[in-house]
Order: sequence, then C-alpha cells, then structure tokens
Amino acid sequence: MLIGYVNANYEAVIRFVVTNQASNQQKLIDAVIDTGFTGSVSLPSSIIQELNLPWSYRNRGTLGDESEVIFDIYLATAIWDGQLKTIEVNAAETEPLVGMSLIRGYELKIEARENGRVSITALP
Repeated sequence: MLIGYVNANYEAVIRFVVTNQASNQQKLIDAVIDTGFTGSVSLPSSIIQELNLPWSYRNRGTLGDESEVIFDIYLATAIWDGQLKTIEVNAAETEPLVGMSLIRGYELKIEARENGRVSITALP
C-alpha cells in the first residue's frame, strides 16, 4: 500500500522513489496523481538529467486542452508498493505527475479535503 496526502491545492500527492539502476542513482519524488494522464510518470528535465535516465524514444500525446505535443520518453525504475517496477518517464516541464499506467491494478482512494489521506492499494 502507498500512502499520500491532499495538498493545499486539493491535489492528491504520492511519494515514491525513482531510480536509474544502471548508475545506482535514486530520488524521492512527490508527484501529483493525474487520472487524465495515461502514461506512468512525468518528470521535469532537471530530474531526468540528475538521475541520468536513458532516453528511449519520442511519443505523441494529447493534453487536457486537446493540443498535441511530442514527449521524449526515458526509462527508469520505480520503487512502487515495495516492488521494483520498470517505468517510462515522459519529459515535461511541469511538477512530477503519476498517471494511470502506474496505478493500473490498484485501488485509489482520496479523502478530498486539505491534508486528506490518499491510499493506493493493490487489487486482488
């Protein structure tokens, strides 16, 4: 189970570690859960560079305003619910985001109030 909180902007935030296993670099990330994001994780280029994540490919994505953009995709490993999980990281100059691909197979509960509890629990 992963536990997070609702911040002052009423965003559900979860904390987890992103690693580059090849270089043994890791970083603790606070990321906003974005149920409209179908990818795994988005990180700003500064964190991608800090972790020296390997580039994989480019992909087209559609934003909430229906505009299309091209994302550089990098490879990383997340420590997610106590397990190592290979993830694709979209480079985006926003705050870190967790998308539905990382949450797939889990139940998400949010107490929608400031400092409310966020929990992500594996489905049976």
